[in-house]
Amino acid sequence: MTETARRWMQRPEHSNWGDFGPDDQLGRLNLLTPAKVLEGVSEVRTGRNFCLSLPLDCPGGVALNVRRHPPQVSPTMRGDKPNMTYPLSRDKPGLLDVICDDTVHMALQYSTQWDSLAHMGQWFDLSGTGKPEMAFYNGYRAGEDVIGPIDFRHGEECAVTRAPGAYRLGIENMAASGVQGRGVMIDLKRQFGTKKIAIGYRELQAAMAAQDVVVEKGDMVCLRTGTDEALLEMAGQPDMDWLNAHFAALDGRDPELQQWIVDSGVVALIADNAAVEMLPARPAATHFHASHPLHDLCLFRLGVYLGELWLLSPLADWLAANGRNRFLLTAPPLRLPLAVGSPVSPVATV
Repeated sequence: MTETARRWMQRPEHSNWGDFGPDDQLGRLNLLTPAKVLEGVSEVRTGRNFCLSLPLDCPGGVALNVRRHPPQVSPTMRGDKPNMTYPLSRDKPGLLDVICDDTVHMALQYSTQWDSLAHMGQWFDLSGTGKPEMAFYNGYRAGEDVIGPIDFRHGEECAVTRAPGAYRLGIENMAASGVQGRGVMIDLKRQFGTKKIAIGYRELQAAMAAQDVVVEKGDMVCLRTGTDEALLEMAGQPDMDWLNAHFAALDGRDPELQQWIVDSGVVALIADNAAVEMLPARPAATHFHASHPLHDLCLFRLGVYLGELWLLSPLADWLAANGRNRFLLTAPPLRLPLAVGSPVSPVATV
């Protein structure tokens, strides 16, 4: 029996499970081939770089997500003394060195980030027996491949014996593959301003047509809304009422938009907002549904990566001023085993 048969006998609608192999953990990162990297390199004309990361203490506080706290930086310890501006002459007279060494405690998805394919799964009937299971991309299972400190699979909370984490689909797979290729900017702020608007297929196509944007298989698509500028202006104190009343975001319930994501072959959808898609999503037509429909389609079904809270506005303005919308994007996450997300410091080269 193959690994695919062990994990699943049927796959979800609009999914590509098994298309890249029975044990695939990369999803559409498989489309970032050497040829696609060269396509990205061919977009470099000036050699200018843009940092696409917000400061990692932005947005500030916990208003965007009460479970994610800003980073806390502190010195490592040398015995009972903090190892920050520590003179080694204290330990051995005559030494000239002064040492600084620190540590950080942070939510991995607090600020500019990648979601791994283990970030969000769904209940799905993998075996075709009518019994749904908690599953992730390519049929990897909760409790076996992605493990929490509590096992919820069988209706009762049970302790687990393995350390929690993503033993499959973790962010380290993304890092090891290398994340470099062609980025494509779609400037939603330039098209729609800062008003709150759900971007379905028709709105997205209108923006792309107006800006002469062409998206091809293997591209990484960046969506500038202006949220990044607002967060920086709020200087660590985000006004959620104002933020929630403004800015464009993808309508994850729009079936035409979903089909475009399926057909386009995009590797990643990246935005300067907190989820790429508009949340809460529009009411679903069925009783059983995903709360995050775009996360469901991208992470669970297609292996399309989501980048959130990126700093896109300076790059978008420069591209518009220079009549361009393509660039080389380099954006590996931390190679951190077991993690389901990661901060990232992406670089766009134009």
